[in-house]
Amino acid sequence: MPKWLKDTVFYEIYPQSFYDTNGDGIGDFNGIIEKLDYIRDLGCNALWINPCYDSPFKDAGYDVRDYKKVAPRYGTNNDLYRLFGEAHKRGIHVLLDLVPGHTSEEHPWFLESGKAEKNEFSNRYIWSDFCFQPMPGYPYIGGECERNGTYMLNFFKCQPALNYGFLDCKEDWQLPMDHPDCIATREAMKDVMRFWLDHGCDGFRVDMAMSLVKNDDEKKSGTCAIWRNVREMLDAEYPEAAIVAEWGAPQLSLKAGFHMDFYLNSPDNGYNTLMRDYGMPDAPREDDNSFFKKDTHGDITRFLAEYLPDYEATKDDGYYCLITCNHDTVRPKYNLLDEELKLAYAFIFTMPGVPFLYYGDEIGMRYLNIPTKEGGYFRTGARTPMQWTKGKNAGFSTSEADALYLPVDPMPDAPSVESQEAEADSLLHTVKALLALRHAEEDLQADAEFAVVYAESGKLPFVYRRGDILIALNPSTETVTAPVDAAGRDIVFSVGRGIAEDGVLTLGKQSCMVLK
Repeated sequence: MPKWLKDTVFYEIYPQSFYDTNGDGIGDFNGIIEKLDYIRDLGCNALWINPCYDSPFKDAGYDVRDYKKVAPRYGTNNDLYRLFGEAHKRGIHVLLDLVPGHTSEEHPWFLESGKAEKNEFSNRYIWSDFCFQPMPGYPYIGGECERNGTYMLNFFKCQPALNYGFLDCKEDWQLPMDHPDCIATREAMKDVMRFWLDHGCDGFRVDMAMSLVKNDDEKKSGTCAIWRNVREMLDAEYPEAAIVAEWGAPQLSLKAGFHMDFYLNSPDNGYNTLMRDYGMPDAPREDDNSFFKKDTHGDITRFLAEYLPDYEATKDDGYYCLITCNHDTVRPKYNLLDEELKLAYAFIFTMPGVPFLYYGDEIGMRYLNIPTKEGGYFRTGARTPMQWTKGKNAGFSTSEADALYLPVDPMPDAPSVESQEAEADSLLHTVKALLALRHAEEDLQADAEFAVVYAESGKLPFVYRRGDILIALNPSTETVTAPVDAAGRDIVFSVGRGIAEDGVLTLGKQSCMVLK
């Protein structure tokens, strides 16, 4: 386990939308460099940057055309190398996004693979033997290449699936995992990782990490074997490099060699019940039963019933990480007010694992209902430009509004860093205080013990312990109590009003206490 992960808080940056320094309406590497001091002062000491490689951008960069070249819209490779160096000067680590499951249809590997003549890359992707042959159970497409076959897709039409082999081969065209050409795919991806690690990158967030081997079993035995092989390489050659899986199944991912996994939002799962228990963004707001929404009847035991078994089974293997949001998820401001977000963040930033803060969540940026851009569809509204000031284009860019990558929040009360810096009780200052506390207290960091102290179905507050620190949360509009003895403890962080006396914790409406 890289030692630096113990006391780390990640800041996720969608590079198109963070800060534009050349006036073209799109964020760039120099913009990230200019804002590194802001990120450091916020309390984040690591970055995850969404895909920044050369791409046709039919899926916002998750359709990679060249793994070793950055997209010109962001700058040059040298600009990214400089970003690594400037981040390191400030004690900030940098993860890039690795997209190992597929490439763009414009990638040179695919252009060669689609040729009729057999070549080195013929099996780099998954092909059938005939131009009209289906691929049962998988999306596929034909008629795009001179090769006599159909090819498998992972997602969009522009994303042909790379061939890591099949755990269970059922057709003549399916190759086993130990086929030399499938091993070559794995080794090619390790070569990509080495390239960026050698230039200063500190690791990778891995896109759809569970999806490499096809016809895999429920335990993802084939895919897990590949990641164990990758971990062996990292341990031997780059022992301080970190990998985090987009997987949401820590009992598989962490045991397969990932240092971290995300607790991802999906309908009706435990994470969903915390802040997004309303279905899709067009669902009626009155159907929201999120735990941190003040006027609902959210129940923390719905989260704990799913979280606790995973935590107990994997706490010695790696970190199961909570996020405020990400580029695929509706922003929490969609349904929560700033006072509700303060409590949600107090929870996220005092839980085990390594927390991830999505750019703009620290000021409560809104989810915007806007048209799709670069394959974003409903996700597009969570990818709008960072709001730095109250000035032109919210301080994101000097370009004209119609040249922006996406529109900024047009509302007069749109939050900004500038306005919230000036408000002592703002969401931004609350986040700063929480992150400063996490860095100051080892018992609040990634691997300190976690235990539930008080959690009753249909009741509040929720009280838990990290090491020897108590955290108590009351998202409701009523005063609540819990039979918890906090004698001799001091309140080191609070929102709202709370009292600890006579063996009872009393929390006023929408409040939390951290007691040491």
